[in-house]
Amino acid sequence: MKKITLFVDADACPVKNEILSITQAFGVEPVFVASYAAYSANQEGTWIFVDQEKEAADLYIANHAQASDLVITQDIGLAGLLTKRQVWVLTVRGLLIDERNVAMLLERRYRAYQALNAGKKVRGPKPFTNRDRKYFSEALTKLLCRIDHWDINK
Repeated sequence: MKKITLFVDADACPVKNEILSITQAFGVEPVFVASYAAYSANQEGTWIFVDQEKEAADLYIANHAQASDLVITQDIGLAGLLTKRQVWVLTVRGLLIDERNVAMLLERRYRAYQALNAGKKVRGPKPFTNRDRKYFSEALTKLLCRIDHWDINK
C-alpha cells in the first residue's frame, strides 16, 4: 500500500500547529502548500511554495493529491474535485467532506455567490474559536486512526 500524503492548503490555515503535533504521533509528514507571500525561515515541516496567483496552492494540491491521500482545506471547490478521486478532505473546523455532503456544500457556496452578485449581504464564516481548534484536532486524530486502521500508510 502507498504511504499517505497529507496536504495542507496553508495560506489561511489556522491549525498548522495542531496538524504538526497530531501527525507526528502517526508518523505522517504533512506537506504545507502556500504562496511565496507566506514564506518564513522558521516554518516547521515540509513546505511547498507556489506563485501568489489566487488558486495556485489549490492547483498544486489538485495536481498532486492521489486516492487515499488527505487534504486539509477550507476551499469547497477544491474539496469537490478531490472527493471524486477518493481523496480524504477535512476542513479546518473538522468537517469531513465526502461524496455524501460535497454536493450540498457546493450548492450552498453557489447560492451565496448568487446572492452576492445580486447585491445581497451574505454572512461570512464565524470567527475561528478555541472550540473549533479542539474539534478539528479531535476530527484529525479520529480520521488518522481510521486511515491507519486500514493500513494505508504502512
